[in-house]
Amino acid sequence: MGKEGEALAQRMLRDKGFAILERNWRFRKLEIDIIAANTKEIVFAEVKTRKNSNFGEPETFVSSRQQQSLIKAAHQYLIENNIDLEARFDVIAITENNNMLTVKHFEGAFYPKPK
Repeated sequence: MGKEGEALAQRMLRDKGFAILERNWRFRKLEIDIIAANTKEIVFAEVKTRKNSNFGEPETFVSSRQQQSLIKAAHQYLIENNIDLEARFDVIAITENNNMLTVKHFEGAFYPKPK
């Protein structure tokens, strides 16, 4: 179900005018589900897909530790690819209930904390 959720999230980002740069990009043991960009910004998206919301909404499962891992991997991606765009971290939450999908896109879901 995770791959299906990522494909749906990818289509949604394309529909919003983003070009998909990477899917499941890895840096060491870290992974970014989707990296997308338009002319103004680059988006690092974490996709959470669940069969139902019995144990909570999928977006609540992006822990602060996972956020820090995504930020670290994104920083590496920006350096490796010499990208100078405004970066944004999104969470795309997909829930299936009674064979119906609910998709929620949280733009700017979290930000790097200043040191």
